[in-house]
Order: sequence, then structure tokens, then C-alpha cells
Amino acid sequence: METTNAVSGLAALAHPGRLQVFRLLVRAGHDGLAAGEIARATGSLPNTLSANLNILAGAGLVSARRDGRSMIYTAGYDRMSELLAFLMEDCCAGKPEICAPLAALASQACAAEGRSC
Repeated sequence: METTNAVSGLAALAHPGRLQVFRLLVRAGHDGLAAGEIARATGSLPNTLSANLNILAGAGLVSARRDGRSMIYTAGYDRMSELLAFLMEDCCAGKPEICAPLAALASQACAAEGRSC
């Protein structure tokens, strides 16, 4: 991942409302959530939510698809993985125990979803 893409992703997440929306969509999984559900869960006003979703989408962290009359939003797991890998690629300085807690967290999250990472 290029530094400019990493900065774009981090900037998109550097806002309490956008971070809340993104984390909600990560928890929702690949099925995603309708915009109305996101608004109710986060207490966001429609215009604020729309702006936040557009910023997250611009950074590749959220995508949308139409389902009838609803827009369904999902987390951009590929971009999230790229961003996390970018942040960790220089981690550890030859000392894997530094990053071991993060690896354990990732394994726990995957196990909770019933899959291996």
C-alpha cells in the first residue's frame, strides 16, 4: 500500500462518527447494513451519515449495493487488511513478541466468526 492510500484510510477513520460507522459495519460482516439501520444504531442524522459514508467509501473502507429500495453498506475488508498490514509491516524490529498480542487478537476475532485467519 502506498503511503498516500494509508493516509487517506487513516484520515477517514480519524473522526468519531466515521470510526463508529466503520466498526459497526465490520461487526455486521459481509451482509452489511442498510443506511437506516446504521443511522438508528449510531444516532446519526441522515445528511451526516451520508457524508461519513461517502468519506469512508472514498477511502475504500466502505462499499454500497442496492437491495430494492435500500442501500446496503459493507466494510471494505480488503482495504482494512491492507491498511493493517501497512501499519504492521515494519513492526517488531526482529522481536515478534512485540506484535504477538495483535496476532492473538486477530486469531480470536477469526475464531469468533468460525473461520481461520
